[in-house]
Formats: sequence, structure tokens, C-alpha cells
Amino acid sequence: MLQALAATSLLAMPIRSIAENTAMAVRPIPTSGELLPVVGLGTYQSFDVGSGAAAREPVKEVLRLFLQQGGKLVDSSPMYGPAESVVGDIAAELGISARLFMATKVWTSGREAGIRQMEESLRRMKVERMDLMQIHNLLDWKTHLDTLKQWKAAGRIRYIGITHYHSGAYAELERLMKTKEFDFVQFNYSIAEREAEERILPLARNLAVAVIANRPFAAASLFSRVRGKKVPGWAEEFDCKSWGQFFLKYILSHPAVTCAIPATGKPQHLLDNMMAGIGRFPDAAMRKRMAEFMDKL
Repeated sequence: MLQALAATSLLAMPIRSIAENTAMAVRPIPTSGELLPVVGLGTYQSFDVGSGAAAREPVKEVLRLFLQQGGKLVDSSPMYGPAESVVGDIAAELGISARLFMATKVWTSGREAGIRQMEESLRRMKVERMDLMQIHNLLDWKTHLDTLKQWKAAGRIRYIGITHYHSGAYAELERLMKTKEFDFVQFNYSIAEREAEERILPLARNLAVAVIANRPFAAASLFSRVRGKKVPGWAEEFDCKSWGQFFLKYILSHPAVTCAIPATGKPQHLLDNMMAGIGRFPDAAMRKRMAEFMDKL
């Protein structure tokens, strides 16, 4: 009872700094109260690189800067090629594995296949316990949920989640969220894909489920829409200096969002993304102005 009350009170907390020497904002995981920085790191395609030092150097710098700038949650999947291994190898090399919030997914059918894949993910990411294990795109979720609950009880994973990447899955995500079996839900949300605002984001807030927003740039299509255009001057009102920050601050200003996970393998893009978690966020009126502005492009 006390834990539930604590989690509820934390939901009402304003975004605040993760530490005195940084300005990265954080939000609580509702089921525990543990704080997560609002800007995470996705690894889809960007960490799908070779094993050579030259190929890995840019993403090594990305991961180093990510932690330095106040980041914590790194999201991967077995379907992202060697990304899990790249994250694990580099984090171990930098000596930062224990300081990251490692998240990955199970993406296969069948109990034994799921167990084998999750064991491999632990090995590849070089952790004894996964912070967050998610059922990727709801594949064989009934089978995997039983295993995940057992692993959580045994301390092999800390949190359980479900994911998808398009609005056609929202009804099923909503149904599973209502079972209260899941600590996290991950789905697409951006200023270009705002369907989540209608039902699933309010539901996540009401049910106290942490939200990870994927596809924050709508598969990079947002940058194509603004190519050659300047960020509007009024974006300075919420400390926004680039289009990447404009798109991310829209997502992060929604009170149900715990963390967004832009993927990048470029250090300069990483630094720009991290700035989205710093300073002021748009209020409801400004969010409406931002959406209307983008709708006209």
C-alpha cells in the first residue's frame, strides 16, 4: 500500500534534474519510483556496425557522451543485428555497464526459444540481470509473460514491458496494459504520429505504466519536412535550438511519457538530442501551436 502511494505521489512530481551538476530532466518509473532521464538511446540500425575498432569508434563515442550528458536507458533488441553485442562490448570496455539502464526484448515464438534468446541477450549485453525485458511487437506474449514473471521473481530482470511500433496495435496494447502485469509500454509517438494522445497515453498515466516513446522522428521523415527551414523564433520560449530538440521536446512535454529513445550513431546528433531534456518544456498551449505549425508544412 505504501509503495503504491509513493508511486502515485511521484507521478505528480515535476520533471527535475538528475543531479546537481546536470540539467537533464528525469521522470519516475511509476511501479517503483526509480528515476530515469527523459532522453534515452535507441540502437536500431545505428548500432548495427561491424566488430572492427574503426566501425565502432563513432558509437563508442556516442555511448560515452550519452552517459556523460546524463543519459541512462539504452534500448536494444535481438532483431537489431549485432546491436546488443555492440552495446555490451563498448559498455564493458568503457567500464559503464553498471551505470546504464539496459533494456532489450524477446522476439521469437515458444517458451524454450524465448529463454534461449533472453539468455543470449544477457550474454551479449554482458549483464547478469537485465533492467528491462520487453516482449517485442507482442510476439507470443502469453508464453513469454509467464517466463518474464518467473525471471522477475528470481531477480534476473527488474522490469517487464511490451512494445509495438504502429497505431494499429494500440487496442491490443491497451488491453494488456489493463491487466497491470507490465511496468513499461513502448510505442511510436512523435509530433507526426500523434494518435497515442487520444487513448493510450492517458491510459498509461491513469494505470501508472511507464512509457517509452519510439520512432520520435517518425523514421527521420520529420527532418525531410523541415529541410531548408529555420526553427521558429518562438521555440526559444522552451529552450529549443534545433529541429531535433523541437521534435523531442514535444514528446517529452507530455506528462505520460517517461523516456524517448532517439537512435543515433553520430556523436553530434547525440549531443543535440540530449539537449532536448534540458531547460523548459512546452506547455499545453505551446504544444498545440507546435502541432499546428507542423501540420501546415
